[in-house]
Amino acid sequence: MPRRALQVCPTPGCPELTSQGRCDACQQRANRRRPSPTAKGYDARWQRTRAAYLRAHPLCECEECEQLPALLRPRATEVNHRDGLGPLAPRGHDWSNLQAMTKAHHSRHTAKEQPGGWNDRAQ
Repeated sequence: MPRRALQVCPTPGCPELTSQGRCDACQQRANRRRPSPTAKGYDARWQRTRAAYLRAHPLCECEECEQLPALLRPRATEVNHRDGLGPLAPRGHDWSNLQAMTKAHHSRHTAKEQPGGWNDRAQ
């Protein structure tokens, strides 16, 4: 397997060379600054809302899957906030703002919608 060329850490001002992404020190600093899921509202209340929503909506509700007959739709494992603001937003636990999705479909949707995701790349 060929080795990748080393590159400079993408953190501004860091001169460390790394094979990919941030150097270990910059990655550790970034992880310490990142708020915990609980601090972002993904707490026991959210777990109850999520579980109840998935019981009521067991199949994936993404645009792609909603075109399929119910027998062909995959089982949902995650709940998406349609407004993208999460459980701390005013509509964070409002069922009209929720959407059941598979892990793969939720990850793809999140990557397209959030800043720094696929939406920032040239089409």
